[in-house]
Amino acid sequence: MTRFSGVLTAMATPFCDDGEVDRAAAGRLAVHLLENGSDGLVVAGTTGEAATLTDEEQIDLLRAVRAEVGRDAFLICGSGTNDTRHSIGLTRAADAAGADAMLVVTPYYNKPNEAGIRAHVEAVAGCTDKPIVLYNIPSRTVVNMAPELLAELAGIDNVVALKQANDAELGPIPGLDLLAGNDNVLLRCLELGGTGGITVASHIVGPQMAAIHQHHRDGEAELAREIDAGIAPLYEALAVTTNPMPLKGALGMLGICSERTRLPMVPLDDGQRAVVRAALEAADLEVVA
Repeated sequence: MTRFSGVLTAMATPFCDDGEVDRAAAGRLAVHLLENGSDGLVVAGTTGEAATLTDEEQIDLLRAVRAEVGRDAFLICGSGTNDTRHSIGLTRAADAAGADAMLVVTPYYNKPNEAGIRAHVEAVAGCTDKPIVLYNIPSRTVVNMAPELLAELAGIDNVVALKQANDAELGPIPGLDLLAGNDNVLLRCLELGGTGGITVASHIVGPQMAAIHQHHRDGEAELAREIDAGIAPLYEALAVTTNPMPLKGALGMLGICSERTRLPMVPLDDGQRAVVRAALEAADLEVVA
């Protein structure tokens, strides 16, 4: 079985009261996730608020998590940016700091054409021997990587997997392990021949999401669908506003870690908090705050 399979949690980044990265809390969260359904972790991705972290903070976070979980844990580090030179430097640093693979998002803001995207991925992949996971999320980057382009990029030796967050184009890409980029399509991704997902709700219902994957592998489709339907309201609640604000709120309510975010992410308002709380309680999770 490929290591790019199962439940790979896009880990949140805990912050201290003063706004600094709480590396100790990150280590504890990583251990909690791996003990509760996660087959691996993505550090410094979208959910980890990578857009508000400095390069030094991202690499320090990766080192802290690696030190806490040991060499055997599978860690992917976000290293894609809107600047190819920057992405190369960050990829090299993550490689040296112990990442097993890199998550490389479509360059955002610049709106590169297909030739530019192809050149970007070739340059970033060429600076490391580690595997590259492409990340297609046009809702944030504006630019979509179409299936035809993704199939071309699969021809690059160490480009091995795709986190597909464009649900409308979720489907197999020859040469790439397909990973759901949104929690609500994890099961559909598996049914389409995908290998797993890079997920958010697995912070909270990791064992259930791992069971969906296991039941699917075992050919127990109805059991997988039953579990998925049971936690679907939680998927919806964690999308009540921009990720990771609902997740951070939920983690705080469950006492797993602080709900602090960095601006421009802000705390949930009362209405959003009520939605998240209701979903947690409906899932029989113990709300402590």
